[in-house]
Amino acid sequence: MSWTECQLGEILTLKRGYDLPNSARKNGDVPVVSSSGITGYHNTAKVDGPAVVTGRYGTLGEVYYVEGECWPLNTALYVQNFKGNRPKFVYYFLQSVLKGMKSDKAAVPGVNRNDLHARNVICTKDHALQAAVEELISPYDDLITNNRRRIQLLEESARLLYQEWFVHLRFPGHEQVKIIDGVPEGWEKKPLKKIATLNYGKALKAEVRVPGPFLVYGSSGEVGSHEKALVKGPGIVVGRKGNVGSVYWVNADFYPIDTVYFISAEESSLFLYHALQNVQFINTDVAVPGLNRDMAYSREILIPDDKNYHRFLSEVKPIQEQINKLQDYNNKLAQARDLLLPKLMSGELTV
Repeated sequence: MSWTECQLGEILTLKRGYDLPNSARKNGDVPVVSSSGITGYHNTAKVDGPAVVTGRYGTLGEVYYVEGECWPLNTALYVQNFKGNRPKFVYYFLQSVLKGMKSDKAAVPGVNRNDLHARNVICTKDHALQAAVEELISPYDDLITNNRRRIQLLEESARLLYQEWFVHLRFPGHEQVKIIDGVPEGWEKKPLKKIATLNYGKALKAEVRVPGPFLVYGSSGEVGSHEKALVKGPGIVVGRKGNVGSVYWVNADFYPIDTVYFISAEESSLFLYHALQNVQFINTDVAVPGLNRDMAYSREILIPDDKNYHRFLSEVKPIQEQINKLQDYNNKLAQARDLLLPKLMSGELTV
C-alpha cells in the first residue's frame, strides 16, 4: 500500500482537551500539555500514552508527542483515536500537515477540529512504510531531546552557582568578608529600575508571522520564528502576561511579542539574567495574570563588588557558550528534519 489521498478524519480523530486552571493542579509527574507544549504537571492524567497533542487556540501548527499519560488542556486538541495507525508516525504526519497553519478566527487565533477532519491529505496506512518514516526522522528528534537534556543540566549548574554565591552568600573568600545588615561589605542592593529598562515587546500575531531565522519569544519562551527580528541580541526576556516573571536569555537577534518585556543587549548580562531568575515578581492583575512594570522596577537585586561580579561572569560564560552551541546545533537539526519530513510525507522520497 502506497501513499493515497484521503481526509484527515480517516486517519485519526481529534478531541478537545480538558480545563485545568493552575489553582486546581496538584503536585505530580503527569505532564500538562497546552498549545505551546508541556506547561506544568499534575497528579492525574486524562489521556493514556503515547499521546499526540496540537494547539487549538493560541499557538497553532505545533505538534507534541508525549510517551506516557498526560493531561491535554482545553487550548489543545489531542488524538483520541489513532484508527490503527502508529502513534509516532501520526505525530510526524500531523507536523507535516499542520505546519504553517493559520487561524480561522479573526480576534482570537483558533482552529475547528471538524474543519481539520475534513482536510484533504496524502497519507499511508501501511505500517511498514510508517515505521520506515519513523526510522528516518526519529534520530533527529532523539538528538534534539538529548541536547535539550544537556542544556538543562548546564543551566542548572549555572543557577546553582548563582544561588551559592549570591543567595547563600558562600562566594569565594566569604569567610573574610563582613556581613552588614545582610549584605557583604562592598556590595549593595539596587532596585531593578536603576539597573535596566524593561522595554515592551511588540504584537506579532501567529497568522502574520513568516517563518524565518529569528526566534519569536512570548512569556512561555520560544513560540515560533519570523523573517525579521525586533531586537538585537543577546538580550533578556521577562514574562509580562500569562507566565508572569518567567526569564529567558536569548543569545541572537530575536522578536519579543507583546506578552513580554525585554532588556536590550547594552543592559543585559549573564549576571542580571541569573539575578532576575531569583526575583519574586508579583502578579498584579486579577483576571489575566500580569506583571506591572513599576512593581517589577521596585524589586531589589544584590549587586556584588567588581571582583566577584567578574569572577562569576568568568565561570558562567563558558557554560553559556556550551548552551549556545547546543541550541545552534538543535536549530540545524530541526531545519534538516523539517526539510526532510514533507518530502517523506508526500511520497516524493521513497523509503
